Amino acid sequence: MKIITWNVNGIRAALGKGALDWAFARRPDILCIQEIKARPDQLKEEQRTVPGYDVTWNPAERAGYSGVATFSAASPLDVEAGLATPRFDIEGRVIRTRHEDFLLFNIYFPNGQRGQDRVDYKLDFYARLLEVCDTLHAAGENIIITGDFNTAHMPIDLKNPKENEKTSGFLPEEREWVQKFLDHGFVDVYRKLYPEKEEYTWWTYRFAARARGIGWRIDYFLVSEKLAARVKDVIIHEDVDGSDHCPVELILD
Repeated sequence: MKIITWNVNGIRAALGKGALDWAFARRPDILCIQEIKARPDQLKEEQRTVPGYDVTWNPAERAGYSGVATFSAASPLDVEAGLATPRFDIEGRVIRTRHEDFLLFNIYFPNGQRGQDRVDYKLDFYARLLEVCDTLHAAGENIIITGDFNTAHMPIDLKNPKENEKTSGFLPEEREWVQKFLDHGFVDVYRKLYPEKEEYTWWTYRFAARARGIGWRIDYFLVSEKLAARVKDVIIHEDVDGSDHCPVELILD
């Protein structure tokens, strides 16, 4: 099974660049995209549908902001949008789909760089999600969380950790929440496979950061411990353009 995650930074722009052609050419079983910044009714019919895929949309109430979509080659057994928490769900950040032997969360985590109130909102979002996942784990579920976490977990996950210690996305309290997920039965499967590898999934558009290799790894696959043994590879496609993020691919046995 192949799952691809990609923050496309605006689905209309990505479609205009032909960026999603790359993703569908790889024939993923599931494609999770984040920050779609559009409602389905703002897209043409041929843009809303892809032959061979079911699609679930969860746009934000605010126009041109946030939003996620999940494309599935096999129809999900169940679909749920949001976290049953209105203050988070109005921003269209979560789609949960049930597949044969796991639950998949496609998530666009909040960005905390607009002030302390958004950092607090982000931390509360992490807490709510972990509460949901703890309940599901206790019920025996296998879970995959993927998407744009908007946090680099460890110094190896960004080019300039020292310079960013006080920057949202690498604040100690944000990194601590990623660690809490790992302490609650999840595995960062990329880092498990590649403990010393330095690859990034996001680059600011400023300062020619991507060309200079100044990036952050903030797009993750966190997989339940029981399911992690089935992971064959996690591929960061740094060479794929179309967004300020690149796609990340999970291959499951």
